[in-house]
Amino acid sequence: MTPVLADTPPIVTLTLNPCVDVSYDIPQLIEDQKVHAIATRLDPGGNGINVARALKRLRAPAWACATVAGEIGLLFERLIRGQIDHPHLVRIDGETRINTTLQQRQPRAQFEVSAAGPVIDEPTLDRISAEVLALTGRGYAVLTGSRSPGVPTSYYAELCTALRAQGARPVVDARGEALAQAVAARPYLIKPNRFELEQLLGRPLPTRDDVLRAAASLHAQGVDWVCVSMGGEGAVLVGAETYIGQAPQVQVVSTVGAGDSMVGGLVAALSRGETPAEALRLALACGSGTSEQPGTELFDPLRLAELKGRTVVQRIG
Repeated sequence: MTPVLADTPPIVTLTLNPCVDVSYDIPQLIEDQKVHAIATRLDPGGNGINVARALKRLRAPAWACATVAGEIGLLFERLIRGQIDHPHLVRIDGETRINTTLQQRQPRAQFEVSAAGPVIDEPTLDRISAEVLALTGRGYAVLTGSRSPGVPTSYYAELCTALRAQGARPVVDARGEALAQAVAARPYLIKPNRFELEQLLGRPLPTRDDVLRAAASLHAQGVDWVCVSMGGEGAVLVGAETYIGQAPQVQVVSTVGAGDSMVGGLVAALSRGETPAEALRLALACGSGTSEQPGTELFDPLRLAELKGRTVVQRIG
């Protein structure tokens, strides 16, 4: 296990719209018929929360800033105990959302339902921004996940600009207009998947070379590192250098949280001063390890050494 280094920069994750994830393992979803779950589990959710959970397993202590609301918020607080190093929770009005994942066995399929979540008013949003800036200092801030009602699409971009101004390294994992505006604010790292990158650029990217060229164009716009995950084709990491990586083959049970685990791996490695190649290797191992877990459970840290050993990373530029 990687030791904790006392002089590593701070890491902060932001989850504006966390949730309680309910996962059901079911035989088959049949229209207008009741289905009985084979197994059920509850996990604290939200992309930033998952990143913070991954960072704890990687022994990279992080502040996890998140909103909580209502009775479901109290359940969320209980669920994160022991799973996150430094929870920093802001209580708001309303009710923390519940998201649902259905894992169907025959035929194999995954269904996800994501709720809207409570409204965040402008004064509360300003308070959250100030706390993220103060906690991050010149470290890493991971801005990821859906925006709560009331949060403008420009929010991640505005926070990126403020973080850059104080010497911090913002990491953005978002989609659509929020990602497009954030790119213009020059984050340190973005991690879209291929579909999200196609949406951002408005064109298909059928080959790995297409993905590499698209990532290079974003790097040229001022993003230090662009990591694009491509499912079974692995991932690319493009910046001052270019890397391609192939993840180890595993028995996929659930893909929920795999992308967040990749972000955790990238940030943990980069914050410790490891090479970009090692950061991509760890990210792919974390993502693969999570995909072999049920529901929204994340990777087993005891498996990472073996998974990293089967992960292939090459520098191509």
